[in-house]
Amino acid sequence: MNHMKRILLLTTGGTIASLPGGEGLEPHRSDVMERQLDQLRIYFDITVEDLMCLDSSNIRPEEWQDIARSVYDNRLNYDGIVVSHGTDTMAYSASAVTYMLPGIDRPVVFTGSQLPLADVLSDGPDNLRTAFAMAASGRPGVYLAFDRKVMLGCRAVKVRASGFSAFESINANYAAKVSNLGLVIEPNGLPPRGGVPMLLPNISENVFLLKLTPGLRPEIFNMLADLGYKGIVIEAFGLGGVNVLHEGLDGIRNMIDRGISVVVTTQCLYDSADLQVYQVGKKLMDLGVIQGRDMTSEAAMTKLMWALGQGMNPDQIKELFCRSIAGEITI
Repeated sequence: MNHMKRILLLTTGGTIASLPGGEGLEPHRSDVMERQLDQLRIYFDITVEDLMCLDSSNIRPEEWQDIARSVYDNRLNYDGIVVSHGTDTMAYSASAVTYMLPGIDRPVVFTGSQLPLADVLSDGPDNLRTAFAMAASGRPGVYLAFDRKVMLGCRAVKVRASGFSAFESINANYAAKVSNLGLVIEPNGLPPRGGVPMLLPNISENVFLLKLTPGLRPEIFNMLADLGYKGIVIEAFGLGGVNVLHEGLDGIRNMIDRGISVVVTTQCLYDSADLQVYQVGKKLMDLGVIQGRDMTSEAAMTKLMWALGQGMNPDQIKELFCRSIAGEITI
């Protein structure tokens, strides 16, 4: 018989571990999971570590660092690691941890649920099974498992508030799917291999995500610069259209002149921000704006936070955004 794969479960709270409390669902420690884990222990050798117990809307960059550190410090003792997490900010956490762990040499799989495990109809047991199977797959990388699908953590976006198919892999193949054949790995959905595993957890919180709206007042750019932001991700229209009439362009130019990195992504979930197509975009490119291409806003934002945390200057950041670290961008 094959030796049982050793899997570490790091719990962080979220709906999956919630119980009804006086004011609605509240995350609890892993005792809610124990019944579920008893079934999974038939297949895997499982160790549980409660990292934190938070609703994911309360998870901040410090918690991303705690998760990344715990993964890095424990990885050599396990075949894979599962992180249970609330769904609301899971895409941000999975993206951020991806950058903090370049060259990770184990599968790290985020998962959660839309209904608590305490509910008889919970999607949690299924999501945990998928996550554990991926964690035991021997395919290194940071993933998100949900609704019988596994995707790269840096390509995942939460697209449904309550539906069980809560996450979608944006502009990238799934890494694996569950079928009647079991867990089927999709080789062209896996992250690029490479490098020595490192823990690079430093991150800057001075990044702002701005959604462009018709008639946005251009003073906002100078205000953000005055507040000390060092990076800004602009969710532009369509292929990267930014309302350049009036003073919008000047505001962006001033930010770049002040050494602030400006990344332009698209408000459309699918396809790429391509600044080459329209005159508007070409003007932005001339200013030194960075193309977000087909990255999700979550992946672009956390990559910029991480780059600034590594002490990179605007030129180094621009160069970094032309490269795929973990499959977050199609080059």
